[in-house]
Amino acid sequence: MSTGLQDLEQRLQEALGMSVIGLEPIIRALTIAVVARGHVLLQGPPGLGKTLLSKSLAAGLGGTFRRVQGTADLMPSDIIGVHVFDSAKREFEFRPGPLFADVLLVDEINRASPKTQSALLEAMEERQVTVERKTYALPAQFLVIATQNPGDFEGTYPLPESQLDRFMLRIDMTYPARDDERAILVRHGALRVTDHSSPFVVSQSILDTVRAEVDQVHVAPELLGYILDLAQASRQHSHLTLGLSTRGALGVLRAARITAALRGGTFVTPDDVKETLPSVVSHRLVLAPEAMLEGVTTQALVQRLLDQVPVPR
Repeated sequence: MSTGLQDLEQRLQEALGMSVIGLEPIIRALTIAVVARGHVLLQGPPGLGKTLLSKSLAAGLGGTFRRVQGTADLMPSDIIGVHVFDSAKREFEFRPGPLFADVLLVDEINRASPKTQSALLEAMEERQVTVERKTYALPAQFLVIATQNPGDFEGTYPLPESQLDRFMLRIDMTYPARDDERAILVRHGALRVTDHSSPFVVSQSILDTVRAEVDQVHVAPELLGYILDLAQASRQHSHLTLGLSTRGALGVLRAARITAALRGGTFVTPDDVKETLPSVVSHRLVLAPEAMLEGVTTQALVQRLLDQVPVPR
């Protein structure tokens, strides 16, 4: 018998499948992020459907959706909002920006300047923003989906470590398989405009039920120790100058619990941790200069950590 979480994933797979093709593993990762209230960083070359996927997910979740295009001249006020003088009231009134939405898509976030990127720090962590010494609450289900091109593309600014750590998952998109790409050409190759938007399929009550279900998934003390051992090993690795943070360890735990629930399990296993670790950890690690010179990648280091840290019985 399927669980509420499995039904939710199936709904999202079917709804987003109306817009995108061949992205089932990525949609599963997005399901984990939505249930965990975690923000998502989609990375890949231009033209692979990152924006379409993000818009489709927002449509499937319902609620308000806003989009910001990252450019070099984008200012923090363009995202947060501005104070405008109301001549009738003879006072300044705050006009909220696109940040005040249930789902915010920041397209090509690494084309925005570091100053503008930092405008998202408080919002992503505390779900609020402070403007002119006054605090404004964001929607309870506030979710940031940011897309970025690889860092070696022209005109990009690397995201600071503090911001990368606020993204629960980084999902890497690569070129589709040949059969999937053929299906994309057939579906979207017409000159006329065709609506392939996703329907609204996930209500707040469904999310509340699923989250309560995930809270019942048992985590043994040995499993907590395994996650802590992985975090400690990353902090002591000679090829890393910055290891896994406590926020990152919490992200691993939450993702592993949801992964266990997705397979219908009632407890977390080491395999659940291994499955989720790359997408939760890779973007949080900072390579030492000598490691970069040797061509080592964070993905390879994550696999080394999994190979070296003993698995609890």
